[in-house]
Amino acid sequence: MSQAPLWTSQAAARALGLQPVGSWAAESVEIDSRQVRAGALFVAIVGDRLDGHDYVAAAFAAGAVAAVVHRTPKDVAADDPRLLTVADSLRGLEALAIAARKRTAAQVVAVTGSVGKTGTKEMLRLALGGLGACHASMGNLNNHWGAPLSLARMPQDVGFAAIELGMNHAGELRPLTRMVRPDVAVVTRIAPAHTAFFDSIEAVADAKAEIFEGLSDDGVAVLNADDSLTERLAAKAAPRRILRFGEAAGADIRLTGLELAEAGSTVAADVLGQPVRWRLGAAGRHWAMNSLAVMGAVAALGGDLDAAAAALAATKAPAGRGERRTAGRIDLIDESYNASPAAVRAAFAALALARPAPGGRRVVVLGDMLELGERTDADHAGLGEAFIQAKLDRAHGAGRATRHFMQALPDAACGIWEPDAAALAARAGEMVAAGDVVLVKGSLGMGMAQVVQALEGAGRAL
Repeated sequence: MSQAPLWTSQAAARALGLQPVGSWAAESVEIDSRQVRAGALFVAIVGDRLDGHDYVAAAFAAGAVAAVVHRTPKDVAADDPRLLTVADSLRGLEALAIAARKRTAAQVVAVTGSVGKTGTKEMLRLALGGLGACHASMGNLNNHWGAPLSLARMPQDVGFAAIELGMNHAGELRPLTRMVRPDVAVVTRIAPAHTAFFDSIEAVADAKAEIFEGLSDDGVAVLNADDSLTERLAAKAAPRRILRFGEAAGADIRLTGLELAEAGSTVAADVLGQPVRWRLGAAGRHWAMNSLAVMGAVAALGGDLDAAAAALAATKAPAGRGERRTAGRIDLIDESYNASPAAVRAAFAALALARPAPGGRRVVVLGDMLELGERTDADHAGLGEAFIQAKLDRAHGAGRATRHFMQALPDAACGIWEPDAAALAARAGEMVAAGDVVLVKGSLGMGMAQVVQALEGAGRAL
C-alpha cells in the first residue's frame, strides 16, 4: 500500500486559503533551497540575513513542485503556476503547520526546558517509535519557524510526534504551543540560560510554563521532581494531570538505580509502580535523568513501557551535543552547539567517566557561554569548581568570559587561552597529545565547531 503524499496541491491550497492551481504532490517541506530535492514544497522565509524569495528559482531547479511566497521571486515569472502567493510566507508556513496538526490523530509530546531539550526529544523519538510510527523535529528546529516547519513536515498517518519548543524571551513559547497543541508537555529542567533576557530564574520558569497554554484539557504535564521550581510550574499546569520524574521520594517516575559508564548508562526506575530497566548509549547522568521524563511521557500516553525502554538502547548523543568520535590518536566529545552553566557542569561530569588511553588526559576546550547578562563573569568563574570536582586534567579557553574560568583553575590545569575560537583553532596542535579525550563546548555563537574540526586534524597528525 503506497503512502499518501505529505501535501497535495489541493490540501496545501486549502490550508493557505487559496484556490488550487495545477496538480502536484509534495513529499517534503523545506525552507533552505540547499536541502530541496525532487518533490519538495519550498517556503520562502525572510530571515535576519537571507530572503528565501531570492532562492525560489534555485529551489525549482532542484525539483521543488511549488513555493509559498509573498512577493514575486527573483528570476521567476509572476504568473508561474507553481507559486502559492500569500500575505506573508511565515504565516503561510504556520497555516500549513496548523492544518497538519488538525488532520492527524497522532498523540503529540512537546518538550521544553533550559537544558536537555534536543536530547530528550531524540529519546522520545526512539521510545515512541518503539510503539508505532513517530514523527519528530529534526535537529533543534524549535523556534518561531523551526516549530511550524516540524509540524508542516508531519505525515497524517503517524501515531506519535515529538516536537521540541525553544525560547529565549518571554512570550515566545505561547504561539508555538498553541500551534502544536500537545497531549503531553515535558519540561526537562529550569536552569540559568538566556538570563540576559530575564530578571530572575522564576521569570525563566514562567516563560517555560507557557507550554501549558497549548496543552489539551485532558493532557499531562511531566515535570522534574528534583527541580526547585517544579511546584511553580505545577501551579501553571493545573488542573491538568501532573507526573513528576527524578530521584525525589514522591516522584511518579522515580530513579531506583543508575550505573554510569563511559559508553552509556543503565537506568532502573519505578514508573507509576512498575519496575522498568533500560540501557542508554549516551554517557552522562543528565541523559539518564532526562530518560525518566521520556518514560513519564510514554506512561502518560498509556504506552508499553517495556517496548519503549527497549527502544532507548539506540540512544546516541548527536553531533554538537555530546557525540564522541575518534580522530587519529585522540577521542573528541563534540558539545559545540550550545552551553549554559548547568549544561557545562553536566558535560564535565560526563567527561569524568571517560578513560583516556595510557598517558592520555581528560581535556576541556571551552568557549564563552553567551546570553548570561550580569551573571556572565561569575557563572564562568563558578565552572572552575566543577572542573576540579570532576578531576579533569587540562583546560583551554576561547572568549573573554572564559578567562574567569581559567583563572579559577589550578595553574597546572591551565592551558591555552585565545580571545576567539578562530585563534584557538589555529593552535589545535598545541592543545592535545596522544591518548587524550577532549571535550569541546561553547555557545553556538562562539563558533567552537571550527575548533572541533581543527582538533580532528591535530589528532590525526599525532
